[in-house]
Amino acid sequence: MIHVIAPKGTPAGTETIEITLKLFAMLERWLPEGTRRNEARVAVPVGTTPADIVTALDLPEALCAIVLVDGRFVDHETRASRPLAPGEVLSIWPPIAGG
Repeated sequence: MIHVIAPKGTPAGTETIEITLKLFAMLERWLPEGTRRNEARVAVPVGTTPADIVTALDLPEALCAIVLVDGRFVDHETRASRPLAPGEVLSIWPPIAGG
């Protein structure tokens, strides 16, 4: 099942691309309803950035500590300017603690 995630103000009929969204640990509860495990196939408007996804899902920014696109780290400064491409995998983790 493909879920549509569109930032507020996206005009109807806007062209979309499909990506895979993975949310880990406590962030899983923000995944679209009916998703399995920790990932969902989603359609997003062309030009959508990781920051747009965080905003559209109302994810708490402080909980989006690690953001990867296709396994590559996206730093906080780049999250709002790096557009996602068709087929990419966006993964988001909360802060991780350990010892």
